[in-house]
Amino acid sequence: MNETVPSAPFVAPAASRHAVTFVLITVFLDMVGFGLIMPVLPALIRDVGHMDLADAAYIGGWMFAAFSVAQFAFSPLMGNLSDRFGRRPLLLLAIFGLGLDFLFSAVAPTLFWLFVGRVLAGVCGSSYVIANAYIADVTAPEDRARAFGLVGAAFGVGFVLGPAIGGMLGELGPRVPFYVAAGISLLNFAYGWFVLPETLPADKRRAFEWRRSNPFGALKVFRRYGSVLPLCLIMGVYFFASAVYPAIWAFWGMAKFGWSEGIVGLTLAAFGLITALFQGLAIGPLVARFGEWRVCLLGLVVAVIVAFGYGLSGSLAMVLVLLVVHGPEGFAHPMMVAMMSKAVPEDAQGELQGGISAVMNIAMLFGTVAFAQVFSTFMQEDASWQTPDAAFLLAGVLLVGVLALFVAIVKRPEAG
Repeated sequence: MNETVPSAPFVAPAASRHAVTFVLITVFLDMVGFGLIMPVLPALIRDVGHMDLADAAYIGGWMFAAFSVAQFAFSPLMGNLSDRFGRRPLLLLAIFGLGLDFLFSAVAPTLFWLFVGRVLAGVCGSSYVIANAYIADVTAPEDRARAFGLVGAAFGVGFVLGPAIGGMLGELGPRVPFYVAAGISLLNFAYGWFVLPETLPADKRRAFEWRRSNPFGALKVFRRYGSVLPLCLIMGVYFFASAVYPAIWAFWGMAKFGWSEGIVGLTLAAFGLITALFQGLAIGPLVARFGEWRVCLLGLVVAVIVAFGYGLSGSLAMVLVLLVVHGPEGFAHPMMVAMMSKAVPEDAQGELQGGISAVMNIAMLFGTVAFAQVFSTFMQEDASWQTPDAAFLLAGVLLVGVLALFVAIVKRPEAG
């Protein structure tokens, strides 16, 4: 596969800064394209399916589930293929496929075809798996927490522009942002084709094995390297609880506060900006001062506070305050990834990222369906307690459990 793109230069460790820059720009552009469609998806589901907001939220949850199933099935394959053939060809393939998916979704005439589009997006949505493997290739183990934080910041900055622009474009029609997202993704592919370097030398590649590439086989990485198993459990429950945000955020804002697509986009943009600032500026100094364990703990504490906070909020102003408070939650995921990355050898970093992706997607799959169902149930006209907040309150309870698990089973470095 790597022979189809012979112009790809190998990046030596001394040039790692340039390789990281390429990856960050790629992740940023990818996220801009993805974020464009988020504010308008509820309106598109309601328009295509001719249904009310409560039912649209239920359908939206199953669409996200379809996306997660596809990612669960294909992300481990992509990660393992990148360990065999190199990072560059697989990353370009994922970006190109995502652009075609956005174009496909823009013209989908029925809910069935919207589901097909979400499946295709999941198949091609493994770019972040390879991006994380890219980062692991060119950074020393002690520097990976900061590097993974920069990847999170690139996601956050892309999330600032994507939803904000998507909300404005949504005023022109719910399909317009999909066309724009397709254009951005395909431009991103063209950029990567010409400038994205290869970072995995031939002597560090390993033979491809199907048994390590199927989604359930990918989970064996956690058995093979048992020291990462406790964090695997914690990450799974964490992502299940965190699925409340993609599952209901737009529907919740519209139901509780009467938000338009534009306001949904602006709140998502604000969250992206705050996340980018915290991850890009604070992770490095905080890890150097307090260590990965304590920084992860801070992120989980904040996760509990904001989940309950959104459920109890009574105004847009309160939501904006919580968005600022929410920023440090973005520390939790990169810290877990960094701690796990240190525990596996260099030739298994792609496999590890595929395994992490499998756990994340299983958790997000069940979490999204569950929280969409909770939201829809408590928003029905015949509900005994009609409220848009039940899902956030349930997420807060689950995150308390995540916090307790982390403190109980993940040892502080000085205790190990």
